Amino acid sequence: MTLLLTLDDGSIQRKLAEAVDLARAAVLEDAGAEQVGAHVGVDREDAVSASHLFEATVTGYRGWRWSVTVALAGEDEPITVSEVVLIPGPDARVAPAWVPWERRVQAGDLGVGDIFPVEKDDPRLAPAYLESDDPAVEAVAKETGLGRVHVLSRYGRLDAAARWHGGEFGPRSDMARSAPDVCGSCGFFVPLAGSLSAAFGACTNDISPADGHVVDVEYGCGAHSEIEVEVTSSVPVAELVYDDSLMDFEPAPETPAEAPEPEPAETAEAAVVDEAEAPVAEAPETAEVQPEVEPEAVVTETADEAQVEAESASEH
Repeated sequence: MTLLLTLDDGSIQRKLAEAVDLARAAVLEDAGAEQVGAHVGVDREDAVSASHLFEATVTGYRGWRWSVTVALAGEDEPITVSEVVLIPGPDARVAPAWVPWERRVQAGDLGVGDIFPVEKDDPRLAPAYLESDDPAVEAVAKETGLGRVHVLSRYGRLDAAARWHGGEFGPRSDMARSAPDVCGSCGFFVPLAGSLSAAFGACTNDISPADGHVVDVEYGCGAHSEIEVEVTSSVPVAELVYDDSLMDFEPAPETPAEAPEPEPAETAEAAVVDEAEAPVAEAPETAEVQPEVEPEAVVTETADEAQVEAESASEH
């Protein structure tokens, strides 16, 4: 066999790959013609063996394949069939990986009436006598019913601390990142006992979403006991503000058409005043002096006509 592996020039693998009819005959004898499909490939197993793959038409095994392993013991030896098995293909439906039942239970799966015993060597628990430096004290406490059989081990405390710190009520949650302060300075925070008291406590504020839960000291929410709300407006407001962003427009009232003033009367009055107040130029000695009665008559007549026209205009 060693000589065969050393002197192999690829002829052995070619012979194994060409043994399709031998592999099909083996799978037909084992499964029947109705459950065997087309030949889909060859997988090399080692230097002297290979596996031929055929489609499986078995009900309930969609995507599975028949694998027929053939081998060659020597150059002058015939090819033989080693095994015929049904294996899943790349697109086959397979069962999920096996998980022991004690590892399948997750947080929140335990219901009413369910019982879930812990493992005998659970690393999260330690004998209760390790809690005290004096085993005699623990023995007496156990006899009087005051002690516990097991307590949290250091691994159990670290495991719980890591889970709480990275959980919903830890410092990296959305609520904590937007909170004005942390739980460590809140009056509703009650620290836990023991070594966990430095990092965890219980929330007692019924307004908080963490009420009744174990919270990290760096967790926080909007119901912190020391929050003071500013009642004044955050926007500065002047004593007197004129809002000139909007302007009201009102149409001007229409003025009624007025009757035109009697221009001739004013002209006449102006003419009378001008003639009455105008200085009389002295005529040259050679000029003929007109009687003073004629201008007065003309002025009187003109004034009477202007008064009559003014009265008629006022009546209209």
